[in-house]
Amino acid sequence: MSRIGNRKITVPNGVTVENNDGVVTVRGPKGELSLSLARHIELGIEENIITVKRANEELKTKAMHGTTNALIHNFIEGVTEGFHKGLEIIGVGYRFNLKGNTLVINAGYSHPVEMEVPEGLSVEQISNTEIKVSGIDKVKVGEFAANIRKVRPPEPYKGKGIRYKDEYVRRKEGKKAA
Repeated sequence: MSRIGNRKITVPNGVTVENNDGVVTVRGPKGELSLSLARHIELGIEENIITVKRANEELKTKAMHGTTNALIHNFIEGVTEGFHKGLEIIGVGYRFNLKGNTLVINAGYSHPVEMEVPEGLSVEQISNTEIKVSGIDKVKVGEFAANIRKVRPPEPYKGKGIRYKDEYVRRKEGKKAA
């Protein structure tokens, strides 16, 4: 039995949710997001409460039951408040630089790494070593932040690299002279 799938979602004021032939559209003050429903998933909208139901008890349908509920919940949260992910870079000479719609990362390579900011996301440069990725789609925000982190993941000996703002990097001691 899916506990997340059985959760009732409350729609706040200023947000509209529509279901048109298996495509759910969520509109709010910050934007609009849409999702195609899986084959055996049904959506019930009554006043300001949304319920997600499944047609059968197959394993794939059960999995999509909870996933669909979580995605719709994230859409509603995204169009009202939005999502953000903070990143910091640690190392001598390591820095972020924002040039228009391009993020330039100097992370110890012989060349700077340039990344285009996807549409629907915004990157705010707090300092040379800190940025904040924000947008209304939780999946896009997390994926772009993970791609930035992938340029130079934090290493355990000196702690150098790109890490999330709240991430803890377990440090290792290294070799000792005999």
